[in-house]
Amino acid sequence: MSVGRNAVANYIGQGWASVVGVIFAPLYVRVLGVETYGLIGVFSVLLAWMSVFDLGLTPTLNREMARLRAGAHTPESIRDLLRSLEVIYTAIAALVVVLVWMGAPWLAHGWLNVKGLEPTLVTIAVRIMGFVVASRWLEQVYRTALQGMQDQVWANGAQAILATLRWCGSYIVIAFVSPTITAFFVWQGLSSVASVVVLRARIQRLLPLAARGARFSRPALAEVRDFARGMFVTSILTLLLTQSDKLVISKLLPLSEFSLYMLASVLAGGLLQLFTPMNTAVYPRLTEQVALADHDGLVGTYHLACEWMSAVIIPAGLLLSVFARPVMLAWTGDPLITQRAAPLLAMLALGMLCNGLMNLPYMLQLAHGWTSLAVRTNLVAVLLIVPAMIFAVPRFGAAGAAAAWLALNAGYLALTAHFMHRRLLPASKWRWYRDAVLLPLAGGAIVAVAIRLVLPEPGSRIGAMVIVALAAAALYAAMGIAIPGVRRSVRSVIRPVLRVAAR
Repeated sequence: MSVGRNAVANYIGQGWASVVGVIFAPLYVRVLGVETYGLIGVFSVLLAWMSVFDLGLTPTLNREMARLRAGAHTPESIRDLLRSLEVIYTAIAALVVVLVWMGAPWLAHGWLNVKGLEPTLVTIAVRIMGFVVASRWLEQVYRTALQGMQDQVWANGAQAILATLRWCGSYIVIAFVSPTITAFFVWQGLSSVASVVVLRARIQRLLPLAARGARFSRPALAEVRDFARGMFVTSILTLLLTQSDKLVISKLLPLSEFSLYMLASVLAGGLLQLFTPMNTAVYPRLTEQVALADHDGLVGTYHLACEWMSAVIIPAGLLLSVFARPVMLAWTGDPLITQRAAPLLAMLALGMLCNGLMNLPYMLQLAHGWTSLAVRTNLVAVLLIVPAMIFAVPRFGAAGAAAAWLALNAGYLALTAHFMHRRLLPASKWRWYRDAVLLPLAGGAIVAVAIRLVLPEPGSRIGAMVIVALAAAALYAAMGIAIPGVRRSVRSVIRPVLRVAAR
């Protein structure tokens, strides 16, 4: 399966799943209210914190499924590994349901700064969240296995359908059946159960036939222990880095302020849906090339993927940052929300852009089984960012957290990539900085600022949509010119078409 075909499928499937979620967020706010929507933000935080229980096993499963294609596993060993993870994940999911159920009153009464909601209602909603979070988490086992097997076209088709069922169905339920947060989470839980069933059936069909049935195997887990341990520590530190702002804000600021921050985070997080599909497509291929010792192929895949990554995420990141007000107005149609949330979106989007540019270098580290660099850099970052958040939020509000997030990711881009390239691809470092970072960022920033100065401030939702569309078209065109790998790819597609047309 080609990387390009998988990448296109990922962008279509995951892109649709992201778009559906973004489209319906302001509709949920309209039906449920701003403060109640904050509970959906709490749900997102709980879902993120489930990685505490991951133990580094899902990225390990992805890697081992990719190595299966390179001949590193027998049918029996890979089936045993999957069954072992199923047992572990199911047990932990049940534990999470119990813990959230027991901790729901404390979360509703002691942690969240609730003003206009009944604490009993919040407690019930949180308890249902526990089941939904556990179900969504189980989905990751089978989705990760399909990604490692490079069955990404099918997986993305299924994800698009299931996302539509999840988000559109939730809106139909709260808009026409029961306009309550509990109805929202009940539908989310049913959708997740359906997803688990469908994804598990697919991976069982794809795995090679074995001479015996799958079984829980401690030796299978022991073989991947070192890599999983490194991934677990990295995941915990990454979680602290990405969720500390939300934890601090949810504790120190009113739920309505947290809701605005989460709205800005939803839009900025849309960038995640732009670079995740590329990661998903490229990581198994990088892992396979490392296992086969195909250095030239590895270098070519890495640089071309990095340049295409920049072409996809830099225009979007600059659009969300430089045009934060028009984007927020076009999305919500609410001038008051736009005024309060747009400055947060600008900083969060720039931070997410820097984070996205570092994703493929991180995938290269994982393909080599090298996790210690991420552990060390994330540990230093946690020691800096958590105290910074605790200091900044009481003094500067949510803007202080957004600024700290931007500074953190800018530091990653400037420093961590240097150490990674020095060890793995020393001859490629300056090429990466030039072609995948500096040139496209500089070109895009010039175009974005020029358009922003020329175009007027929108006074309506329609006007904001027009400005956003014009800016997006200009920025993506600029990336096609600024990035060498993209220019070559486009020429390779256009030239045969022109030859045929000339005949």
